[in-house]
Amino acid sequence: MNNMFKTTILLASLTGLLVMVGRAVGGPSGMIIAFVFAVVMNFGSYWYSDKIVLKMYKAKEVTESEQPNLYRVVYNLAARANIPMPKVYIVENSMANAFATGRDPKHAAVAATTGILDLLTNEELEGVLAHELAHVKNRDTLISAVAATIAGVITMVAMMARWAAIFGGIGGRDNNGSSNIVGFILLAVLAPIAATIIQLAISRSREFAADAEGARISQKPWALANALGKLENGASNYRPRKGDVEASQNTAHMFIVNPLKSGVIGSLFRTHPPTEERMRRLNAM
Repeated sequence: MNNMFKTTILLASLTGLLVMVGRAVGGPSGMIIAFVFAVVMNFGSYWYSDKIVLKMYKAKEVTESEQPNLYRVVYNLAARANIPMPKVYIVENSMANAFATGRDPKHAAVAATTGILDLLTNEELEGVLAHELAHVKNRDTLISAVAATIAGVITMVAMMARWAAIFGGIGGRDNNGSSNIVGFILLAVLAPIAATIIQLAISRSREFAADAEGARISQKPWALANALGKLENGASNYRPRKGDVEASQNTAHMFIVNPLKSGVIGSLFRTHPPTEERMRRLNAM
């Protein structure tokens, strides 16, 4: 129930942002169009956002015969967590990382990069996948997938509106001829506002909760702590290779460690708790 409440708040906030964009750019008619568009996207993101995210990262579903060890680990952990067996995906990326998606445990998917399979021991991999299954069990994956999809829509609409303003604007001009300027200013700040809302909605406490639940599922908190250390170090020193899919800011919160490097400003809007603190809590278990 708590996660459903958070999801409702997130959808309402992002819908409000889309309506604001429509009002600023197209006046009352633009507001109505934006609202209708938001309703359609909210419906679509609930049902299809997991497929969109998996396609975004070119994730490939694998069978037990193709990835026996990975499949077996997920199967055993799902049984311990008392949830249905999720679909298993591989992402061709040298960065060691993993994420889960799906609107509920019956429609869940777990994705691991090729990099994480090369880097971690079997126990550490267990810890990471247990963390991801904890997100599935707690239904965190729904809000994460919805956030990723709608944030992308807001960015797209804002970009289109900016180009429209540059080339003469679209509708909604008031008697002073200033609505496009106001709309442009609003759009210039809407994207970071949307990102902030998403990052706040996907709170750090959820990661701590998933770490704790994942440790209980795997029964090896030290293994997850060791894995987090390796993954954080790998992300900090990551150098993209040919064929790697570039991570998106809108989906960074879905991964077990942030796949994007953040400077001083970026650290103010962390999508994850500090890895050192996560490791400390896990080792204390």
